[in-house]
Amino acid sequence: MMVFENVTFGYEPERAVIRKACLELSPGLTLFLGPNGCGKSTLMKLAAGVERPDEGRILVDGADLWREEAKARQRLAYLPEFADITPYASLRDVMRLVCRLRRQPVQAGDRALETFGLGGEAGRSIRELSSGQRKRALFAAAFIGHPSHVLLDEPLDALDRKIADDVLGWIRERIADGATLAVVSHAIEPFAELATGALTLREGQVEQYGKLPGAPKDRFRLLDSLARGVVAS
Repeated sequence: MMVFENVTFGYEPERAVIRKACLELSPGLTLFLGPNGCGKSTLMKLAAGVERPDEGRILVDGADLWREEAKARQRLAYLPEFADITPYASLRDVMRLVCRLRRQPVQAGDRALETFGLGGEAGRSIRELSSGQRKRALFAAAFIGHPSHVLLDEPLDALDRKIADDVLGWIRERIADGATLAVVSHAIEPFAELATGALTLREGQVEQYGKLPGAPKDRFRLLDSLARGVVAS
């Protein structure tokens, strides 16, 4: 479980993007929904430890993300919307670094690259890859070690249909394994059936929906309203 306790954050002084966020991300899939600029990706960056809260704290299975970094971050996998990986490292080097961080054998990185069709690209640098290949490289890193908390920002962008289907299959497996997943996505259709919860942000305040309607039409109607920034009934 991931817990936000009174988390406030802003990119500029006196202009908070997130205000006093209190929420829990439990096992299952929580969708982060809302129009552009509402703070979804910022909230996910806070959950991933990319941004540090100005106030409050974030706990990953009880470990403070900024006070017990090694313990907390070992449980996390984060896939940003844009594949900002060090440009001159080879894929093999990136996978081996992730293996060390998650205390996995280096062979786990090789298997992850093969899973995403990148085994033949292991010696190439990140900057030599297409945008789709970079995205697949991030997913390969996320596969390593079965992290218990997986944070995905627009995970299906730039993926071909086969890889997208493989990713959705992997997400289903992680849910079945009891992992906590959070997904930012404007396309809600691929995730509506899988979602166990949702949240949105309005003027920096988090609105969380811990239980979604069981009926597919009612569930989609709610998720669509949140994605559009409409107050859900």
